Amino acid sequence: METHSQTKLVARDIWLLVIIAAFYLYFFQRGFIVEQITRVVDAPLYVRYWVYLVLGCLRGFTLIPVTYLIILGLLFLPLKPLFILTLVGIMVSSIVVYYFSEFLHLSEFFERKYPTQIAKLKSVIEKNELPIVILWSMLPFTPTDVICYVCGSLKIDKKKFLLGVFIGEGITCAVYIFLGKEILLFLLRVV
Repeated sequence: METHSQTKLVARDIWLLVIIAAFYLYFFQRGFIVEQITRVVDAPLYVRYWVYLVLGCLRGFTLIPVTYLIILGLLFLPLKPLFILTLVGIMVSSIVVYYFSEFLHLSEFFERKYPTQIAKLKSVIEKNELPIVILWSMLPFTPTDVICYVCGSLKIDKKKFLLGVFIGEGITCAVYIFLGKEILLFLLRVV
């Protein structure tokens, strides 16, 4: 039992380190990020696909909205593969985050700290699982990963959860990707 508890602590600490490292790179090492982006843009297409997919699958642990990854992908990937890879990354990331929050027993922590609020939240979500997950997933610039953590910690039905993420993020990503490319092209022509 103690080994399981230690494993949870190690997993939590690694997760926190990943978040801190991501924010550190983003805010203080932009040159490094730009250098890596340049290397990927110059790489063969199949390498760009793999890099994008891996980033999409791991992005959920950082709580960074997928919007930023899409903007990056618009620079070096064709639209249809970008859309498909984005959705695959979101689905993989979402289910991993769902199980990760379950693994860490976040529900126990939140139910101890905020019993009344969690009971209300759970009641609202359980009555409207699919619409809430779809709506949350469609909100621009909000990390869908937060609802993944909530659904995982509250043990919301996995199938409804994944369907909601797929619908909500599918709509949002389609708009971002197919309209975003047109907006970028327009801006490049204006400049």
